[in-house]
Amino acid sequence: MLKVGLTGGIGSGKSTAAAQLIKLLGNDAALVDADQIARDVITPALPELVQAFGQGILQADGSVNRGELAARAFVDREHTDMLNAIMHPKINKLTERRFQHAAAEGKLIVLYDNPLLVDMSKHKDVDVVIVVDVDSQERVRRLVAHRGLDPDDARRRIAQQIDDDTRRAAADLIIDNNGGLEQLEPQVARIADQLRQQAHTTPATD
Repeated sequence: MLKVGLTGGIGSGKSTAAAQLIKLLGNDAALVDADQIARDVITPALPELVQAFGQGILQADGSVNRGELAARAFVDREHTDMLNAIMHPKINKLTERRFQHAAAEGKLIVLYDNPLLVDMSKHKDVDVVIVVDVDSQERVRRLVAHRGLDPDDARRRIAQQIDDDTRRAAADLIIDNNGGLEQLEPQVARIADQLRQQAHTTPATD
């Protein structure tokens, strides 16, 4: 099974690229989405999160207010590290189970969509690293336009992630997503063909 890591900074359009890749690869591939896994494990992590970030991250019904948690966790590197220390062991455990499930289903490719693939050195655990690359100013524009973030907040969140040069240096393949879908789609199609060919020559893994 070919393990493919897909990453990109916040606002890069990484999830759009992942969705297109999975659509093109069809039944040959399984998607392991790190953001979805984080949502899946957040409930069992709530006691630790409240202890670290306060009761203010909870909504009236006791569930987490993701916006408030993000505001407190991404204020600086220290608080981001606190969040990661709580969440990542749980995320890693569930991620491994998802990989095992894909292998048991006989998938040729597992696409691991993770914004922190390089930040957390997870790129060393995959066979191919794809980076969705977008200029930081364009990412700020998108975060303001599409997510409603304040420009300073957008810049702060970008700064909390690994720098673009380091991310690019870890890449086997780079998708330039500074343009629109008309620029993205042909790049993704070429990569899908390349991954399918490579998967057929990759030895089976556990």
